[in-house]
Amino acid sequence: MVRLSLTRVAGVVRRGLQSPRAVRFTSPAIFGPVPSFQPRLSASVSASKFISSSADRKGITPDDKPPTPREPVAIPVVKTPAEISDSEYHAVADEFMERLLNHLEELEDARDDVDVEYSAGVLNIRFGPDIGTYVVNKQPPNKQIWLSSPKSGPKRYDYVLLGDGQNDKQETACGEWLYLRDNSTIAQIFEDELGIDLKMPIGHYGE
Repeated sequence: MVRLSLTRVAGVVRRGLQSPRAVRFTSPAIFGPVPSFQPRLSASVSASKFISSSADRKGITPDDKPPTPREPVAIPVVKTPAEISDSEYHAVADEFMERLLNHLEELEDARDDVDVEYSAGVLNIRFGPDIGTYVVNKQPPNKQIWLSSPKSGPKRYDYVLLGDGQNDKQETACGEWLYLRDNSTIAQIFEDELGIDLKMPIGHYGE
């Protein structure tokens, strides 16, 4: 009996394994094959992490020279007209026109080709037909002095305080009439275009 029962059980198990209806566990087709992940380093990461260039090593060894420091860039100081009253303008403008007139009248006495005429705040300086006429005059509404040159054209000069700092006061700084587009002075025009040095003391033309 026992041997017969074992024989039947073995037959049942064998038929069950051979049956086509046996349950098999498979992965659903929607997920597809499982990819195999193999981490790789990108070229940029590997280059920056594991490759040391010559630029990175520069300056490490004692023989390497330190980089040359950059020279500081000079910031140009923007000059602006001085804040002066009408009476102060007339005082500094009249003083300048008088000094200019004295120089040019002395030059007129020393040279035959110079003719100077001053009237109503307008100064005309004629240098003959080869050069032409320079005109210098006050311009009170703008608190300026205007100059017209036969060589370089018209220019407008503002009274500017010159000193070591931007906050210089009028009583501690000297003033100058400047053409603000190029910071040139009236004296520079006469020197560059006519060879007349207005900075020389009065009386040098007769020497």
